[in-house]
Amino acid sequence: MRLETVSVIGGGAWGTALAQAAAMAGRQVRLVVRDAAQVEEINGSRTNRRYLGEQPLHAAITAAQNAELADFIILAVPAQASRAALGALDAALLKHTPVVLSAKGLETGTLARQSEILGDMAPNAIPFVLSGPSFAADVAAGRPTAVTLAGDDAELTSALAAALAGPSFRPYAADDRIGVEIAGALKNVYALACGAVDGAQLGASARSALIARAYAEMARMVSAMGGSAHTLTGLAGLGDLTLTCTSVQSRNYQFGMALGRGDSVAEIMASGAKLAEGVATTPVADALARSLKVDAPLIAAMHAVLGGQVDISTIVAGLMARPLKRED
Repeated sequence: MRLETVSVIGGGAWGTALAQAAAMAGRQVRLVVRDAAQVEEINGSRTNRRYLGEQPLHAAITAAQNAELADFIILAVPAQASRAALGALDAALLKHTPVVLSAKGLETGTLARQSEILGDMAPNAIPFVLSGPSFAADVAAGRPTAVTLAGDDAELTSALAAALAGPSFRPYAADDRIGVEIAGALKNVYALACGAVDGAQLGASARSALIARAYAEMARMVSAMGGSAHTLTGLAGLGDLTLTCTSVQSRNYQFGMALGRGDSVAEIMASGAKLAEGVATTPVADALARSLKVDAPLIAAMHAVLGGQVDISTIVAGLMARPLKRED
């Protein structure tokens, strides 16, 4: 299959960064954005200042307000906007077309993964999932980044990974779409929790313990969904979990820190905080865990914190008081 042209849907930081990575890999890129002024800036000044500051953009990127037929598509909008973004595209653009899903989240109401949303909206599209330890600023600047690209067709997944691989962006092909999707969504929940632990000044030991228990909880969720726990040993699991739960560059970690300091969700949002995918994903993940009858105390605890029912210090004390058992 020819994989020379790509439409990137979404001109935020992550969409622009993935457009940059694809261009650096030698692809011709159409970056689809809604705002006419943003189109003019990208095509004229070769910047997207609102999202990536003064980072110069590759000459192979062309911005436009509409998508055109391309060899493959990268969907790079927030998880809760994926269904609407897909619905706005001409169905002919998606038919039998590889679609790389880069959002990390579960859909409110339906509990759906991103590839399930794609299946609803465009059943003839070919789903792939991109996830792993990566910040938009690093990818756009050409700093070394490795991620996981998961798909059902091994040959096409490898070909697509090769098409996106450049001098500083390395996608590793994998076949566990479910595991990669669940890990990508849940790590945002755990990043909120780790940020809250730090915001409440509970110490690095508490944060490290939380990350370790989050890994075990994530494995239970992935297995219950039909994914492979082995996926969590790689970039999409341990790699992304570690990065997001320890770096102040993470929006979810920053949001969690504010929660840990005692701010409410409404107060944090009113302060102009950037979108944190974990805020929407946490109640969905809690509902999903309950429906699957998976023991997920960290997800449940974070749901309670976001709901303002209890603070993180009380939650940690409660977790420490849980009955002792053998570590799994």
